[in-house]
Amino acid sequence: GLKNRRKGKPVRFVYDKEMDPGLLEYLTRRLNLTKRDNLIPGGRIHNFRHFMDFPEQVFKVKRPRQKPFDHPLLADSRVSDAVLEKDIMLHLPYHSFTPLIDIIREAAIDPDVSTIKITCYRLASLSKVINALINAVRNGKEVLVMLELRARFDEEANLEWKSRLEEEGAKVLVGIPNMKVHAKLCMIRKKVKDKNVLYGFVSTGNLNEKTARVYGDHCLLTSNPRIMTDLSRIFNYLEHHRGGDVHALKNCQAIIPSPSIVRNEMYKLIDEEIRMAKKRKLCGITLKMNSLSDEGMIDKLYEAAKAGVPVRLIVRGIFCMLSENKKFKIPVKAISIVDEYLEHARVWVFHNKGKEKVYISSADWMVRNLDHRVEVTCPVPDAAIRKSLDTIYHIQLSDNVKARILNNKQDNQYVKAGKSSRIRSQLEIYNYLFSLLPKR
Repeated sequence: GLKNRRKGKPVRFVYDKEMDPGLLEYLTRRLNLTKRDNLIPGGRIHNFRHFMDFPEQVFKVKRPRQKPFDHPLLADSRVSDAVLEKDIMLHLPYHSFTPLIDIIREAAIDPDVSTIKITCYRLASLSKVINALINAVRNGKEVLVMLELRARFDEEANLEWKSRLEEEGAKVLVGIPNMKVHAKLCMIRKKVKDKNVLYGFVSTGNLNEKTARVYGDHCLLTSNPRIMTDLSRIFNYLEHHRGGDVHALKNCQAIIPSPSIVRNEMYKLIDEEIRMAKKRKLCGITLKMNSLSDEGMIDKLYEAAKAGVPVRLIVRGIFCMLSENKKFKIPVKAISIVDEYLEHARVWVFHNKGKEKVYISSADWMVRNLDHRVEVTCPVPDAAIRKSLDTIYHIQLSDNVKARILNNKQDNQYVKAGKSSRIRSQLEIYNYLFSLLPKR
């Protein structure tokens, strides 16, 4: 497939609109293009994300980027020891990404660790995660890596990592036919007092040190038995799947996996909020994700809004819902936040009769994520972590600097601050999480 790209048909030809017409004509002719091809005049820089690779010293910025800091529960202890004691949620890029590397490094040299299993979708070009896994193999650990070769734009790099890992002796899985593995998981097996225990993490973001500096994500470090048992089931499915048969995934008790299963479970959770609304009892749905385009899920949200369920949405990218409708008993609040960090996390909250159900997920509400990918939607059992997530999404819903209104006109107008104080959510979240650090 990579080789075929060399002889593929052109998708578009983007050029500097100030280019000399003679040069444009020459290039068009030599590239065997015609005016019927997709010729797009543009500016001199066509991919602004390349600016992210520039050192900060190049730009004259009023405010340098805030540096990530250690999670307070990890500042003075080994990651694995802390996780075996208590669930920990990293809020990236505010918290440092280093604990995700350290948890694998510690496992690699721990004589009581026998197995490391992990899924990798997008990796950094110089991946410390891979180096830690290679070190684990060399130390005699059983290492299994689910490496998705069809991660768009990273196919070639992932092929190289596949070869490197296999040369070292790791077992590498490379996907499921007609289905991408998009879940971000790690499972470590360790012997503690003659008993095998499992610990690891579930993340909304990639194991990529580079993007972790600019992507807003959540990562749950946990040894919760119900969650870890389900991770074991998912890895068994990845190792022994039979094509598209997802029967093994249906045995999960805490985690809600894709494909297919998560859709029906979300329908049930929305239906419960609708029932409460019809009884005029407290209810509510708050959803944060990258994209919302699945027709079935949108129809369910319409049904909820018409029944009187308060629906609040934070959707950064694709948004296919009509958020304004006279039949909605309570107006839907829908915003998009585009700021210094890419809002990449998925968090779903359901009122659930006052006993909130909170999930983090690797999936967006798109057909491809719900029906054609292996994804993981993970509950957040720890009350303190749920409270922290609750604070974060309330800050985001209050943003009046970088938030835009997602209305039927699709004109993306900024939320107006009015007489209230200016709230730039990413700065406020940094300050909130920083305030939780122990005072020294």
